[in-house]
Amino acid sequence: MARYADFEKMCCDVAAMSKREVKSQLLHFPGKLKLDFSEDYLDGLTVERLRHILLAALMVDMRKHA
Repeated sequence: MARYADFEKMCCDVAAMSKREVKSQLLHFPGKLKLDFSEDYLDGLTVERLRHILLAALMVDMRKHA
């Protein structure tokens, strides 16, 4: 149950982020998964798409630590 609460909090945190915050997280992703996005590419995406990418990366990283 604790993992579900962690996941729910992670989703809420990502949903509340601004485009600038999401871009920063993607450019400096702290997990083991290596992301390689240019700032120009990220600038062309909507905040919704950026949040989707970030959440997917966080979910993969969460599974690697399980």
